Formats: sequence, structure tokens, C-alpha cells
Amino acid sequence: MARIVSGAVPSPNIWNTPQVYELENRAVGPAGAVEAAMRAVRPWDGATVLDIGCGTGFHLPALAADAARVVGVEPHGGLAARAAARCAALPNVAVRTGTAQALPVPDASADVAMARWAYFFGPGCEPGLRELGRVLRRGGVAFVVDVDASRDAFGRWFRRSVPSYSPEAVERFWSRQGWRREPLDLRMTFESRADLEAVLRIEFTPEVAEDALRESDGLEIAYPNVLRWREL
Repeated sequence: MARIVSGAVPSPNIWNTPQVYELENRAVGPAGAVEAAMRAVRPWDGATVLDIGCGTGFHLPALAADAARVVGVEPHGGLAARAAARCAALPNVAVRTGTAQALPVPDASADVAMARWAYFFGPGCEPGLRELGRVLRRGGVAFVVDVDASRDAFGRWFRRSVPSYSPEAVERFWSRQGWRREPLDLRMTFESRADLEAVLRIEFTPEVAEDALRESDGLEIAYPNVLRWREL
């Protein structure tokens, strides 16, 4: 059984089915849209980048192409091992096992920190926010990419699957924390209907997934997201 760091917040989709989550990562487009939105705020050329909740390391090679150094942090030991194997040939990438609320990096050691669909979902993530303040250098920028559950069919399916989630409460939380936001109109485009079905089944409850499949024709679905950021 893979080692999981104490205090980790479970991520049922990627923890239980990393191969399907890989399909989801590949499907998200337009290609480079999230990176372009972040770069418009703070480029990471020559910088030290921290990828929090890096999973199997899907985004690490692209970050390493421009950054001086990239550190991926993942609480699930099995996923961290996959990420390390993926980046074994990249000398400027390190993968460490740890949590967002206890990042295994020194004080003031990163210029850019980012988390995509991991941990920073709103109220309750204050320990991780404090850690961002610790590990970022002065003038560093933290980014959080998350589903915008207030929009489109995907947001409706998400709210039905997680009825305790309140988009309004989440927005109030981030506003109080002083973070800025930008809507991202992403989409998921799959190579086969089977891939689309597999992804919807790991994202939503069985009942909601069945309804989502009935509502979704073809191989593409809208995937509303929001980019949040703050200079620390």
C-alpha cells in the first residue's frame, strides 16, 4: 500500500484511479490556456516553481522547460513515485512527499507556487495559505486553479455531487483573503466516448455521472474554471 503523509486531504479521483485522471489532464484545453493566464500575471522563466498536489507530475515537465528549478509536492507516496519517474531525466525537477499545510521546502525558497484542483478549495485551507506565505520569496506569486462550480452544466453536476459546496461561500472566502480571480473558459475534449465516460464517473457520484452522460453528446464538454492569485 502506498504511503500517504499524515494530514493529507484525500483526493478520491486521482488517488483511486490515476490512469483515468491522466486522461482528464490530457483532455483539458485549449492547450496552454491555464499557463498563459498565469504567465500574464507572473512568468516563471528562470524562477523556482512549487507545484502543490502535483499528482503523477503531469505538469512538471512543461514547467521545467522554462523554470530554473521545479519542486513537485504530493502527499500520496504512490503518485509521488510516478511523478519522480516521469521526471527522472530532468535535472531541474525534484519531487517530494508532503502536504500543502506542511510543505517540505525551506522558508522563502520559491518564486511561484501553484495548485491545480488540489487542496485550496476555500474555507478550511488556511493552514496551506500560511505555508504559502512562509515558502514564497518577497514578491512571489501563488496561483490556485479550481472548478468554477457556479457556471455551466459541469458546475451544476459538481454542486449536485458535493451538496455541501457553496460557490458563494468560496468566493467570499477568497475575497476576504485578498486574492484576485479570472474566469477560465476551458473544455475537455476526449479521443473516445469511453474516455469521457470514465472521467465523468470519477468526478461525480454515480447518479450524477449517469445524468451528465445523458446530457453530453459527442466528445467534448465545457469545463468552467477560475484562476486565483495573490502576490505574497
